[in-house]
Amino acid sequence: MRIGVMQPYFFPYIGYFSLIKHCEKWIVFDSIKYIDKGWVNRNRILKQHGLEANYITVPIERTSSKTLIKDVKINKNIDWKNKIIGELTVYKKAPFFNEVMSLVNNVLSYNTDNLCELNIYSLKVVCEYLGINFNFEIFSQLPNFPLESIHAPDEWALYTAKYFNATEYVNPPGGKAFFNPDKYRNFNIKLTFLTPILNEYKTFSPVFIPGLSILDVMFWNSKEKIHEMLNNFTLD
Repeated sequence: MRIGVMQPYFFPYIGYFSLIKHCEKWIVFDSIKYIDKGWVNRNRILKQHGLEANYITVPIERTSSKTLIKDVKINKNIDWKNKIIGELTVYKKAPFFNEVMSLVNNVLSYNTDNLCELNIYSLKVVCEYLGINFNFEIFSQLPNFPLESIHAPDEWALYTAKYFNATEYVNPPGGKAFFNPDKYRNFNIKLTFLTPILNEYKTFSPVFIPGLSILDVMFWNSKEKIHEMLNNFTLD
């Protein structure tokens, strides 16, 4: 069984969904400290005229340096939902605008003040739209997980893979530097890295900006085309 372990991001880029699609089990890693200005509560879309990117953001209540992702609360005193909807009107001439905005409205209507819950729901909705099997579990809810065994950053995924008797753990390429392959070999777990190849596609922008939110991809491309993109990667 191939397993992936990732923090729950807000409408992440297509590489995140490529990883989900090519894993048989997905673990939402919510027991790590929240990092400000990361991808947990925001992502990038095209700005008007398409020459640069703009952030769509879920505002959060004040956190400390010890706050875990699972405990981050949404700031309900800010009208952020209408702000995001307004920012997405930049895509109003995109071919799949109506379908994707219906999806966005569904996500933003989800009744929760917990950021992690919102993000998990958004991942489920996007996967359902694209026809991706999202077989997930939430890390903080795993019973009898051997937390005492973890002594290094690369061991969270190692012991999660071992917990589920996985034969392969797949990670994005960004974390390659701090993984020790020998640890995984000792448990007979294959360690691989999935590097998405970000296909260029037509938008209203005179220049292509790669790595934007999956929403950008969905506004401009059919589901069939998106699956071609999801399958375009290297695995080593």
